[in-house]
Amino acid sequence: MHSAVHNTIAAVWRIESARIVAAVARRVRDLGVAEELAQDALVAALEHWPTSGVPQNPGAWLMTTAKNRALDHLRHRQMADARHGDIASDLEAMEAHVVPDFSDAIDQQRERATLGDDLLRLIFTACHPVLGTDARVALTLKLLGGLTTHEIARAFLVPEATIGQRIVRAKRTLADAQVPFEVPQGAQLIERLGSVLEVVYLVFNEGYTATSGGDWMRPELCNEALRLGRMLAELAPDQSEVHGLVALMEIQASRTAARTDREGRPVLLNDQNRARWDHLLIRRGLAALARAQALNQPLGSYRLQAQIAACHARAPTTEATDWQRIAALYAQLMQVAPSPVVELNRAVAVGMADGPATGLAIVDTLLQDKALQRYPWLCAVQGDLLDKLGRRDEARAAFLRAAALASNERERTLLQGRAQGPAAAG
Repeated sequence: MHSAVHNTIAAVWRIESARIVAAVARRVRDLGVAEELAQDALVAALEHWPTSGVPQNPGAWLMTTAKNRALDHLRHRQMADARHGDIASDLEAMEAHVVPDFSDAIDQQRERATLGDDLLRLIFTACHPVLGTDARVALTLKLLGGLTTHEIARAFLVPEATIGQRIVRAKRTLADAQVPFEVPQGAQLIERLGSVLEVVYLVFNEGYTATSGGDWMRPELCNEALRLGRMLAELAPDQSEVHGLVALMEIQASRTAARTDREGRPVLLNDQNRARWDHLLIRRGLAALARAQALNQPLGSYRLQAQIAACHARAPTTEATDWQRIAALYAQLMQVAPSPVVELNRAVAVGMADGPATGLAIVDTLLQDKALQRYPWLCAVQGDLLDKLGRRDEARAAFLRAAALASNERERTLLQGRAQGPAAAG
């Protein structure tokens, strides 16, 4: 019985924790304290629900308990320092609204709007540029994904203590920098939005193709990134790049079932059974892309990548794919967000559209780029193009170089297989 209740609590917490932390943070104005108070509410649920039963509205129970903890915290602060005049006004407001009236439709609508604002503040705070990328990712997964420190550490294959220290330092950095718990306005919002989207996409990419370890994918990270992206699209519906990122992730996630065979070995895009793609996710992705395009805002990198993904999604076979358009979209992407990896992807598309020799010419230039010296897929693409040109010995050497650089075990095995013969593993 207790096990079932604990499972329920864990599921509710995963869904509600971000809203609770956000609501409390707006009141106490300290992210670290807000998380502690929200955790207090979780502990209270673990203590009471196994004996009293799961309440009818568990999310509201946790929210109210956390707000009461925040109220007690502010009272204590007020008693400790009479100079906090602003806290007195917070106390009055909280005492009036600490128990929301869920029976009143207007109150419910107001509560949802306030929670939406609070979540947006939390997202922008957790992804503040004052933090390093690793810290932003860890803090976002902890506060917005509802993941435990152990789950984050397991996903990224680093010690739990490292993640714990990373999160503690991140919260301390935000406090020391006196980062306000607010959504930036105007040009600052657009500037900071890039940091938020970057974190969400980093989480998704680590789930889509794991950097290291024995698993090709970590679907739970993809799911968390999708949840964050969808949440952000609801909170910032007038931003084209938000919808572009959601579209990109939905379409890429649609391939999950087809990306491995029965033994868990990777299957690359051109060799996938497209009947196994999730067409509901594809439809969702195309709808998100349509929303992004309808806003008539300047083309951004996520929207362009979503258009590329849409080209693949719409094609019934590899041969039917509009490779000329994909190559053109990658050329546009090089103008918007130039990088050696984008150029490598353009080489693949050009190789499919105009022949392997043309693609190989681009790769030969990239081989001189120091930024890609340790990137296994540069050698892998070189090997694939050489193989298509019948230059088998050179292709084998390229695939072996790629395998030596790969840190993911499944990826390494795939590339070693390519070195041995035709692309049976795909």
